[in-house]
Amino acid sequence: MGFAWHDAIGGLGVAIIVLTYLLLLLERLDARGLSYSFLNGIGAALVIFSLMYEFNLSAFLIELFWLLISLLGLVMWVRRKSNQEE
Repeated sequence: MGFAWHDAIGGLGVAIIVLTYLLLLLERLDARGLSYSFLNGIGAALVIFSLMYEFNLSAFLIELFWLLISLLGLVMWVRRKSNQEE
């Protein structure tokens, strides 16, 4: 088993997700903030992209839900911002 370019992209996605979680625990990111949901979404999307080359259903499902929840977080952030501007 070799390390292909798509593995590097998936690894980058994992690193982004783990770093985002670490920053949350260290209170450097707000769980309701734009950065938290955005970074989680990007990380999940990169892992999903890498799974297109070597599919794994379990990994795909967890990343799909991670991405969907991150998108929900982004929608909630936009709604909060628009309510604050009114």
